Amino acid sequence: MYFCGVNKGILYIILSGLCFLVVNFFVKILGAGPDQDIIDNIQVYPGHELVLVRSVVTFVISWSVIRYRGLSMWGVNKKWLLIRGIAGTIALTIFFYTIHEIPLAIAIVVQNLSPIFTVILAMILLKERVLALQWFFIILSFAGVGLIALDQFISSDHEFEQISFFWLGMGLISAFVAGIAYVAIMKLRTTDAPIVIVMYFPMVAIPLMIVFCFFEFTMPRGIEWLLLLIVGVFTQFAQVYMTKALHEGAAATITPFKYLGIIYAFIVGLFFFGEKLSLLVEVGIAIVLIGVLTNAFLRARKKSAA
Repeated sequence: MYFCGVNKGILYIILSGLCFLVVNFFVKILGAGPDQDIIDNIQVYPGHELVLVRSVVTFVISWSVIRYRGLSMWGVNKKWLLIRGIAGTIALTIFFYTIHEIPLAIAIVVQNLSPIFTVILAMILLKERVLALQWFFIILSFAGVGLIALDQFISSDHEFEQISFFWLGMGLISAFVAGIAYVAIMKLRTTDAPIVIVMYFPMVAIPLMIVFCFFEFTMPRGIEWLLLLIVGVFTQFAQVYMTKALHEGAAATITPFKYLGIIYAFIVGLFFFGEKLSLLVEVGIAIVLIGVLTNAFLRARKKSAA
């Protein structure tokens, strides 16, 4: 479990976060097109097309693994597999659009509210017990989002990024739907192999995104083919490293390092995309991070005790 004195699970979760950062970085570039200054002559790509690219790569890799292991791609608990596929597709599509429309750090910090929604949904659907202290940090997390939104009312300084209320709300919807996907995964743990659970995402996403592409589609050219391939391949790397991380150590030890992704996003947004955030927004991000991180720790500790 340890390599050169360092927990391998921590190394894997950090690598997973860096891979997700690469994905989100190029999703931001491809969504901005000519409005960004990092890569010249890039076309604008709609979020659903980027989801399609990611899904095709995931499908090819997952299908190969399933064939190699001799598993059925249709799984056992088809109802919850389908729920996982639909919820995951909706959540990711909305998330990619929010990356296009609001600062990268904000999009990612709101998306990281999904474990909070998972706790609430697991309480309702799976009858999981929620500690009183967890409720405090759940409320604290949403208070952080409230501060981010409040800044738009009280600040008139155009030096800082303006945040769309609509896309902030869509980010919350994405996090909620992602919470449904995570609850579905929890339901499937005892019935279906992880690779089959992963497979249902592209099985749902590919046909649905193809339909959307009939209405809006950008034909890749030149270096854009490489950028799209990076989005798909690094997504797979990120998922593999995250799975390895959770297999290598206790969730309470590993989870805190997952949220380094928010810090990565803040730095990348500032230095690459010029996204300056006001002090109130930064405080809001910190409060959300504290609320989500503490909730994850309390939940992991409760499960370890059980």
